Formats: sequence, structure tokens, C-alpha cells
Amino acid sequence: MSDRRVIIAGGGIGGLATALTLHQIGVHCTIFEAVRDMRPLGVGINLQPNAVRELEDLGITSADLDGVGVPAKEWALVGLNGNDIYSEPRGLKAGYNWPQYAVHRGQLHLLMYRKVVERIGADAVRLGSRVTGYRKNADGGVTAFVEHIDGTTSEQSGALLIGADGIHSAIRAQMHPAQPPIHWGGAIMWRGTTRAKPIRGGASFVGLGTHKQRVVFYPISQPDPTTGLAQVNWIAEATMDNSEGWKQSGWFRQVPVEDFAHLFDDWIWDWLDVPALLRQADTVFENPMIDRDPVPTWRDGPVALIGDAAHAMYPTGSNGGSQAIVDARVLGAAMVAHGVTMDALAAYDEQLCGPISQLILRNRGAGPFGILNMVDERCGGTFDNIDDVIPPKERADFMAGYKAAAGFAIEKLNSAPPTIAKGAKARGGLVASAT
Repeated sequence: MSDRRVIIAGGGIGGLATALTLHQIGVHCTIFEAVRDMRPLGVGINLQPNAVRELEDLGITSADLDGVGVPAKEWALVGLNGNDIYSEPRGLKAGYNWPQYAVHRGQLHLLMYRKVVERIGADAVRLGSRVTGYRKNADGGVTAFVEHIDGTTSEQSGALLIGADGIHSAIRAQMHPAQPPIHWGGAIMWRGTTRAKPIRGGASFVGLGTHKQRVVFYPISQPDPTTGLAQVNWIAEATMDNSEGWKQSGWFRQVPVEDFAHLFDDWIWDWLDVPALLRQADTVFENPMIDRDPVPTWRDGPVALIGDAAHAMYPTGSNGGSQAIVDARVLGAAMVAHGVTMDALAAYDEQLCGPISQLILRNRGAGPFGILNMVDERCGGTFDNIDDVIPPKERADFMAGYKAAAGFAIEKLNSAPPTIAKGAKARGGLVASAT
């Protein structure tokens, strides 16, 4: 008989959220993570209110999140001549019951890792161990094949296997061997952080430019009380010819800022100096804006995908990390209803795979930044009065449609019951269905 624990392939945000959720509902689990040491990698991401709600229900408090980021207060798009296209309040200021947070991805990751170690134990996360594939067993369980950093291999049996191993997922590759390669639409992103004075309301997410070339920036720390400077996360983007595909040897690399800063030399206004913002960064990373085509199912018997392994998407909607957290909670709710079984994975797949697959395609079409496409098509990105270009109702309806698709429409989210009721446990204990 297989070990009845749940095996999690990957210890990123999705994998850690899954582990914390399983612990909360009384399910044993083990994470296998490829890196030798957990380090605060990455730059800024946004946690939408739907994800913050789930983190709070996991016992991750506002004080915890204040330690790794700041509550976002505004989301704004600005045209090429510095005039506003669209702006709206975010989080609590918009009327949500939960804030939206702009956080340092690596610091959030370490926060969640510490919570797993505190609650489940250090042995719950096996570092330096990568799941390379799986075998479905006759008893309804699954065996994961694990490759360790010292070159040895092992096998781990369990009731279920959750593939949280990212866009290059080995679990997804086995589940869908004929999947197309990673999709690159032509946009390149350069990411960095700079100590700078926050603009507008002090906690604003700003997208500036056109769909062909833009800069996005927002603070991920409170201003220093002495200097007034905060850590400002920025992403510079430009669309290139992608007819020959991505030619670099890797998908993510450190580059000199002068490789691209000249593209934005004219982007200077009385309220913002983009070239200075870019050139004052300590470290800059380049990566193409990539995703994967949707697949018809995230489930293969006792195996399921979550996070980027299931739905790697363009970051235009600022909801990739948020969706990974929501995935974990919906998966946990399915186990509360159906037990640690294949039936639970089927329910999870049924609820999320179709709608989130549509969100992948919506983000590929620029997501909420699609308004920039409309402005560019109608006036080339320069205007005096945005109402003459896109009427207010058209802008509002566009954003409302995106929020509904991404799962954080305000009225629906505020009125929704908890994904997992307080004190709920997985139904029937660790028993695998033969479905």
C-alpha cells in the first residue's frame, strides 16, 4: 500500500500555499524542491484581494504582509504625453474587504516557507530534490520519481501528486507530452528595483506608454522616514520581431541597464524621469514575456497541476502569483468535500481549468493593459482629453470585465463565503478513491 501523504512537486508560492492549506485541513504532505537553499529571488508582484483573503484565512496577517510589501491604493494607466488614461482605487480604498498588496516576491516566498517550517516541520520541505516524473499505482495512489542534487535518485509514494513545478513543469510534460513549446509573443521585459520617491498617492501602480513599449512601476516598501525613498519595482517592456523565436540561451538573465535604457531616453516629464529610474537600479534582469497554451485538463488520475505548471500566463494582469494561491485553496476545499482522492482533483479541475485557461488568452491579449492598445489605435497614444478617445463607460466596462474574469470582481468577492470554512478538515481522512 502506498504512503497516503500528498506529494508536492515544487516549493514556490503555489507549492507552499498548498502545503499550508493541506496542513490546515489535516492532510500530511511533503514538498520536493529543486533548489539547495531558499533565497529571496525575484522582484515585485501584486497580490490581488482574492489572494490576500486566502492568505488571511491561512493565518498570514496584515502585519506579516506589511513586512514584505505595501498595501496598494491606486492602479493607473498613463499615455505617452503623461496624461491619465484610466485610474481607480485599489484594495481597501476601492471597497474590498481585503487589501491588495505590492510585495517583493522573494520576501513573500521566504515568509511562506518559514510558515511551513514552523507549522509542519523542516522535514516537510526536501530541498535539492526535483520531481522528474510519476507512475500511477494499481492501488489508486501515485509514485513520484525524485532526482537529488547529489546525483542520486529515489521514489516517493503517496495518495496524490500535485505538480507545482512551474512553467517548465516535468509533471505537465508527462501529463501532456504533445504540448506546444513555450509561447513568446515578442515582448521582452527588463526588471529591476530602484530607491526612489513614490509618486501620485505614494502607493500607486502605474502603467505608462503603449502596448508596444511601456514602463510599469510601483513601490514595494514603505518610504524611509529620513530620505523619503522607497524600493520601487519597475518593469520596462518593448515588443520585438519574434519570427525566429527566442534566441538567448536561457529565459532569465542579468543584463546591463544600457542594453535597453536608451529606448526610454525621451520619457521624461515634470513628475517622472524614466531614464533615471532605470539607470539607478543595482541589478537588472531580462526575460521574454512568455506563457503556455492552455491544456484541456490539469488532472491525470491521482495527479494535478497548480500555479504556473497549470496556467503560466503573461504578467499583464498582475495575478499569476495570486491565482496560484487561489488554486491551492480551491484544491483544499475540494479535499474537504471529497477527501484526499482523485474525486477531489476532478472537482478542482472542473472548477478552475476552463475559466483560468480563458484568462491565459485574455492576458495574452494584453489583459487590463488592453486599454493602451485601444488608445494607440485611436490616437497614437497622445491626447488632451481621454474622454474624447475612449468614453468613461467604455473604460470602466473594460476593467470590470477583466476583474470578473480574474476572480476579483468586488461585489462577488466581498459577498463570497470563505473558500474553506474555519476548522474544516478533509473528508474521510487519507483515503484514495479508485475513480
